[in-house]
Amino acid sequence: MPPSTAQLTTPELCSHIGGVWREGGSGVADTSPADPSEVVATVSLAGADVAAAAVDAAAAASPTWSVAAPGRRAEVLHRAADLLDERSGQIGRDLTREEGKTLAESVRETQLSARILRYYAGQVLDPHGETYPSQQAGVLLFTRRDPVGVVSVITPWNFPLSIAAWKIGPAVAFGNTVVWKPAEIVPLTAVHLLAALRDAGLPDGVLNLVLAKGSEVGDVLTTHPAVDAVSFTGSNAVGRLVRSRATEAGKKVQLELGGKNPAVVLADAALDQAADHIATAAFGGAGQKCTATSRVIVHRSVADELVDRLTARAKDWQPGHPLDPETRVGPLASEGQLATVLGYLEGAARQGARAVAGGSRLGGALADGYFVPPTVLVDVEPDHAVVREEVFGPVLAVLPVDSFDEAVALANDTPYGLTSSVFTRDLGAALRFTEVSRSGVVKVNQPTSANEFHVPFGGIKDSGAGEHELGKAAQHFYTESKTISIGPADPEE
Repeated sequence: MPPSTAQLTTPELCSHIGGVWREGGSGVADTSPADPSEVVATVSLAGADVAAAAVDAAAAASPTWSVAAPGRRAEVLHRAADLLDERSGQIGRDLTREEGKTLAESVRETQLSARILRYYAGQVLDPHGETYPSQQAGVLLFTRRDPVGVVSVITPWNFPLSIAAWKIGPAVAFGNTVVWKPAEIVPLTAVHLLAALRDAGLPDGVLNLVLAKGSEVGDVLTTHPAVDAVSFTGSNAVGRLVRSRATEAGKKVQLELGGKNPAVVLADAALDQAADHIATAAFGGAGQKCTATSRVIVHRSVADELVDRLTARAKDWQPGHPLDPETRVGPLASEGQLATVLGYLEGAARQGARAVAGGSRLGGALADGYFVPPTVLVDVEPDHAVVREEVFGPVLAVLPVDSFDEAVALANDTPYGLTSSVFTRDLGAALRFTEVSRSGVVKVNQPTSANEFHVPFGGIKDSGAGEHELGKAAQHFYTESKTISIGPADPEE
């Protein structure tokens, strides 16, 4: 049977609905991508019936939680944040074992998730409406923001704690109840977050965890009559399906999808700084980030110098076992992800691209794991698949250009629009780039992947839809505006 939320001591996991553990089908092995023979946990995956029970539990808890004192909601989030910090060593280790990012990255993500929860605990007491002068004498006219209701939260495997925290945190803070389906390859990490919130005093039914395949429970989470809103982060293909089903069913929808993020390096850039930031964005987390830099668009006059620097940094970021404190790059998260990345590398080679670093699966002592080293590709063309499509691995494609305008045109020549960056010492060029770059987040002399949680985050074009996430933008998705007009009572009656 699964563990109590206070004592997470056994790797036998299942869904948690209305305060009760609910088993699903037969157990499925959750294995380590660094060593697939290692079973991290056994998971009882839920079916549509368990998902429906989760929605029912959230709906039952909604009337009470929606009117709970704001200070009470803040208290729960603050305590959960403290527990995440206290448990960050163990949570980080388990996250590394089942997802593959380095131990340092996993611990940082756990601690970041705690800070996100504290941020939304603070927002609970921020102003949540406006007053207006009425055109009528004696009338009080104002707005308030009320909880949406029941929210389905669907999160990916690449940041299984922090993305969940920036969805669940504001949802709970603003009085909603949640049905949460994490990616199926990170169930133990999900149970850790559930445990922190439950142990912090979150009432039964406010957060319901559904461990399941999306193909089994997706319809329930997006179309159930009691679901009021759906927040999804993941692939474009699945996101389009979620949006179609949820909007047809009348739900409020928020999508954060893929990216093909460019770093533009102008002729006057500080090349060492640019190379450091690009490597961090491209190779950190094994490149498995929607905000990862995957295209480097560089002025031809400094292209060779930059390629030399990127090649050296790629070789410095050599993969290793993610629990080894010296490792900077862990494995890809799954066998399927490995096959995808290798397929792009093989396709790039067939189209004439040349790998000056990396380019193939690692062998030797790491041969059993899903390891691909940081890769730098040159001799690529703008129409190559590795340039057009999201690879989601530690792969950089370098494209030389001859002018600022050509760089901007190439940077914008993508169906995605999540993040972008420019490296230059010219303030005028930097400001022009922030104006013309077609992305939701624009950086100057910074990596595309470093985003702060107290400002809005989201993409345009095929990178997202609906309200942006994080910062105060989250309030707009997880609440609805209500206009209230109060007139004087007739004193004669």
